Amino acid sequence: MRGLKALLDEHYAIKNNFNEITLENPDPLLVVRKYVNDEFFEEISLICALLSYGNVKQIVRILDSLDFSLLKTSVSQIQKQTFPFYRFQSSDDIKNLFIVFYQIINDKRIKALVFEGYAKNKNILEGIYLAINKISTMLEKSNLKTRGLEFLIGRVCTKLKGSSPLKRWNMYLRWMVRKDNLDFGRWEEINKADLILPLDTHTFKVSHKLKLLDRKSYDLYSALLITQSLKKFDASDPIKYDFALYRLGQSQEYKKL
Repeated sequence: MRGLKALLDEHYAIKNNFNEITLENPDPLLVVRKYVNDEFFEEISLICALLSYGNVKQIVRILDSLDFSLLKTSVSQIQKQTFPFYRFQSSDDIKNLFIVFYQIINDKRIKALVFEGYAKNKNILEGIYLAINKISTMLEKSNLKTRGLEFLIGRVCTKLKGSSPLKRWNMYLRWMVRKDNLDFGRWEEINKADLILPLDTHTFKVSHKLKLLDRKSYDLYSALLITQSLKKFDASDPIKYDFALYRLGQSQEYKKL
């Protein structure tokens, strides 16, 4: 175990570097960090996180094409604009995503939603689920809900086994709660020890290789199990290893370990 901790800490130290993310070696954070001083940074970041699926270069391209200043205008102004489509989301889906986030900004803000769910039991899943329910309800009330937007926002699942790992939501919370050279640490009210690994195909493969997980199922339960394994190496901040694990998988370097 000491050897594995040394390995994890070494790769965290290497990857915890602002210059690790570049146009040649991209990540959604390449776009997110451009808005760090924007008054609606938290909502912009969540839109970026929710659209972060698929090829990373395509993700950065779609995020870079979005005009987030529209969130400061009005529903009518947003409706007049033309939006790009992205994979499972039509251009109207992206437009309606902006409309519902404009409504959130002018209602309760995303931080308040997540914290309201989290605060009672210090359970980050309850925070995510409350936010998903709120956004889904707003889409339904405005008659905007589609399969594309349902995929983007996610679903509330009562069973951990077989359900989505909620990778994009957990990645967003990593950005907002943790503070280092990559993550922003805006939400001090949430304990970083309560975060869940943003499990994707790369971190899933690496976790098997490092014996952080012995289940074959790619689901939320596996994300929780890996998180528990990582707590053996840093109980107060287990998710700090996420980006390093991701890069090990993305680069295929984990195969040499």
